[in-house]
Amino acid sequence: MKTKLATTCFVIGTLLAPVAAIAADTIERHSDRAHPMTWVKDSVITTKIKAKLAADHPGSMKHIQVDTDKDGVVWLTGTANSQAEIDAAIATARHTEHVKSVWSDLKIENDR
Repeated sequence: MKTKLATTCFVIGTLLAPVAAIAADTIERHSDRAHPMTWVKDSVITTKIKAKLAADHPGSMKHIQVDTDKDGVVWLTGTANSQAEIDAAIATARHTEHVKSVWSDLKIENDR
């Protein structure tokens, strides 16, 4: 019985080792993300972009999500009514202070 328990613990430990390594790597890579000032900076950039988008395109803003990572990279996802709105949203994000680059996964989908 003791060998069965020991074998089970060994197998579980072996299977969990890669998970622990990935978690440690993720924590190390994003360690400053937990710092409050980094989070505030990211939130300020995201809020500025959302406010500008809401002022420029109030109807389609509800379909665009904005996220900013610790390096000032902005991610735009969701839908817009036209390519012109997508281009305007990207330009708005690019011209916001402290934005390093913008990645867009916006698609055209007209409101019904």
